[in-house]
Amino acid sequence: MLTVVSTSLISIPEKEIVVIILYTSLFLMLMAIALVVFFYFSRKKIIEEEVEKKNLEIHYQKEQLLAVILTQEEERKRIAQDLHDDISSKLNIVSLNSHLLSAPNLTEKETLEITENIINLTAKALENSRKIAHNLLPPVFEKFGLHAAVEELCDEFESCKVIKVSYKNEIEFDPLEMDRHLHVFRILQELMNNSLRHGKANAIKIGFKSENQMNVCHYEDNGVGFDAGKLENQKGLGMKNIDSRVSFLNGTIKIDSQIGSGIAVMFTF
Repeated sequence: MLTVVSTSLISIPEKEIVVIILYTSLFLMLMAIALVVFFYFSRKKIIEEEVEKKNLEIHYQKEQLLAVILTQEEERKRIAQDLHDDISSKLNIVSLNSHLLSAPNLTEKETLEITENIINLTAKALENSRKIAHNLLPPVFEKFGLHAAVEELCDEFESCKVIKVSYKNEIEFDPLEMDRHLHVFRILQELMNNSLRHGKANAIKIGFKSENQMNVCHYEDNGVGFDAGKLENQKGLGMKNIDSRVSFLNGTIKIDSQIGSGIAVMFTF
């Protein structure tokens, strides 16, 4: 009788242990399933965010490429117009004058006048072709680098007598980075042209300095300014061109402007 009681007393805790083990196993399984589901959806969300980010980057790159293409097309049109108006027209007149020299019964005075016309027109055509080539790539930039090219650009703008340009440089530019510096030069060209044509400014300030191991350009004018908050003011061809060049330089750009208060631009490169 005592033996039977002892066996019964031992079997009850064993059943409880089995139940505990079963519940524990079930709980652990549910936890494992929950973790798997959690990590699955978390990973899915991360992948979706990465895909969305990549799509935005691709879209931005397409916009940049389009801006570059449009800028190049505008530049080609301008060059073609300059060649047609300045070079071709003058060369046509030179050709006509050359044919006149072969006309019979020309007096010495007429021959001299025609010859002088040919010489003058040829000289003007050469001068205009130099200007077109200079606009494409200033010789001083190729020979002496960004600092000298910006100095010359400032002098050219001041020569029109309607605008004063202040320029200060605290950076020693690496001559091995000429390709990158050309983008900086084109950005300044675009900004200065905008200040003169659209901003109606009579004073411009340009400064290069090093800040936090980055090259920084500060640009200001005292023109009419514009509402920088309006989207259409940020989507013009000129601004897209500037944005694309800054992006190629792996830099950043900040533009502050208000109507009647000029413009302040800071970009890194």
